[in-house]
Amino acid sequence: MKILVHDNSGHPFQAQLSRGLAARGHQVVHSHCEAYVSGKGKLSPAEGDTAQFVVIGAGQKVDKYNFARRLFHEAFLGRELAGVIRARRPDVVLIANTPLPSLVVVVAYLAVARIPWVLWHQDVYAVALQGFAAKRKSTPLLLAARVMNLAERWCARQARHIVVIADAFRAVHARWGTLDKTTVIPNWAPLDEIVPGERTNRWAAEHEVADVPTLLYSGTLGLKHNPALLVALARRVRELGTDVHLVVVTEGPTVEVLRAAADHGEVPLTVLPFQPYDRLSEVLASGDVLVVLLEPDASEFSVPSKTLSYLCAGRPIVGLMPRSNAAAALLERADCKVLAPLDESIDAAARWVVEQLAMPQRAGEIGRGARALAEQEFSLERTVAAFEKLLSQAALRRQPNRVKRLPGSFLRT
Repeated sequence: MKILVHDNSGHPFQAQLSRGLAARGHQVVHSHCEAYVSGKGKLSPAEGDTAQFVVIGAGQKVDKYNFARRLFHEAFLGRELAGVIRARRPDVVLIANTPLPSLVVVVAYLAVARIPWVLWHQDVYAVALQGFAAKRKSTPLLLAARVMNLAERWCARQARHIVVIADAFRAVHARWGTLDKTTVIPNWAPLDEIVPGERTNRWAAEHEVADVPTLLYSGTLGLKHNPALLVALARRVRELGTDVHLVVVTEGPTVEVLRAAADHGEVPLTVLPFQPYDRLSEVLASGDVLVVLLEPDASEFSVPSKTLSYLCAGRPIVGLMPRSNAAAALLERADCKVLAPLDESIDAAARWVVEQLAMPQRAGEIGRGARALAEQEFSLERTVAAFEKLLSQAALRRQPNRVKRLPGSFLRT
């Protein structure tokens, strides 16, 4: 079967899925977009790879905070992805983490070309924007959210099948009339790529945190997060008499928000850009306690993938996030701490962090438990088999007269 997997973000586990499908004998092309700054997975061909890797948006950068420019740019990127699909001639396409303007363009092309596709629904964009607009009481944003809802629903209805990452997504698909073709497959993290490491390591030494108690956050900081909570947590730990250094690995406008808050609260802070993926295990090993953030209005339709990477790294984790989130349930099973992302939660979170720093043996037990839970839950073989079955079913239902009119070879570079 010829499969094209597109994950706009370039996350580690989507690339791992493509490699897993290729290992089962399928001809797989994995594409991602370079125009968005985020933490990327292993997206370069490695020895023994049979999957191919393609980039769209090379040399470009999307301006996330200029709405009109972003809309035009994302539509253009959708056209570029449609061109990749046209050249590769897949039997079926799997699409994840793709902005709505890009997705609408691609779905329109797939409909005309009669190419079956599966939606891998990682976030419900319309719901996220609606919550953001309601919080800011913005009428233009609320109107935009309604338009996005119509567009996202239309795209979902065109898909042959839909994969969602948590049961909470089923409610929106029930409203859209697409629940009958929806399957829940939880996200995972690549166990063989993100592994526990020594606390004193080369990366920690390079950034002068090898011998300093460290709170660490690694990942995107955007609309779904409140970065001030990171500084508030570190400040409260210090007020309780424990020295701690805050390390944040991220990029974007929130960097200045973090620095301003840290200066105001006199919190030692190191902010670094996204690190090479092959050093992620070292990065995560450098934190004595890892931190996850997620705002309540984003929790229902978002599962922070950094939580899954943290579990693989085998470190104590404090989650400032709603307990109803699917990732929160994993953290609690790993004996980590989950608290509501509110100012009044900071004291309890800080006291738990102080306990971990004061009792390294107990912290080590929690870390080992986190890794054991990841090994129990993140079965790549089972997940690849589930996706293979869905993609095969979608490909079998394709229209017979679509590919013959499309030029190009699927594996042509």
